[in-house]
Amino acid sequence: MEWLNFIIEPLSYPFMQRAIIVSITTGFVCAILSCFLVLKGWSLMGDAISHAVLPGIVLAYLGGIPIIIGAFASGFFCSLATGYIKQNCRVKEDTVMGIVYSGMFAFGLVLFSKVDTEQHLNHILFGSVLGTTHSELIQIIIIALIVSLVTLIKRRDLMLFCFDPVQAKVVGLPVKLLHYGLLTFLALTIVASLQAVGVILVIAMLIAPGIIAFLLSKRFERMLIIAIIVSIISCISGTLISYHFSASTSACIVLIQALLFIFAQGYRLIVNYRLSILNRKLTN
Repeated sequence: MEWLNFIIEPLSYPFMQRAIIVSITTGFVCAILSCFLVLKGWSLMGDAISHAVLPGIVLAYLGGIPIIIGAFASGFFCSLATGYIKQNCRVKEDTVMGIVYSGMFAFGLVLFSKVDTEQHLNHILFGSVLGTTHSELIQIIIIALIVSLVTLIKRRDLMLFCFDPVQAKVVGLPVKLLHYGLLTFLALTIVASLQAVGVILVIAMLIAPGIIAFLLSKRFERMLIIAIIVSIISCISGTLISYHFSASTSACIVLIQALLFIFAQGYRLIVNYRLSILNRKLTN
């Protein structure tokens, strides 16, 4: 029963138990948000906010306030700045986001290089899920619960807003509130996921589950379920694999999601090929 030992052995250590809980929690909330980001086309927005939190982390350390507050403030400022520049500039949104997030990330790197902090840069960039403390675990769980519950309760309004903002405005939905609410949840989720996967790889956690589910389903409710299942499976298996092979936990999680995307894309190609053959037979 080697496969059973593969699962049980890591779970005998408290730090691995916390790592599994953190991975599942962040994977769950990232999967929910990823479905809306895919529909809205906000993949680059998640990337922008994830990179923009770095200066907030350093400034929070200098000010003696919790890092999570600085990271959220910095990420939310990035989203507001992007929206303002887009509305008052002829440059396209993706170009604006590229300029804003790269500038803030560079500013964060300069601050980090000049300030003597206890935080290691690799932990910020790539995460340190195995080093999660009890207080950090509680913070992650609280943020994930709030974001998940509100998003699931308002999922129909958010779905219409992401799919067709004009129609959402016509039927009387608060479009601006939904817009900034989704940005707020995105910033909170990224902050909560930093401990697990870090600044660089959090974007994969926010995109891969939604893309995979989009390939495998045509209804949004089913898309949500598939995204959550895919994310949780990849998080658990990635954490266990990282233990046995002494590899980066975040990298293993993202690598498994990439492999699942390849399988989903292959499945979709096979289905489309069979449908094309069937259509040819029916037309002939």
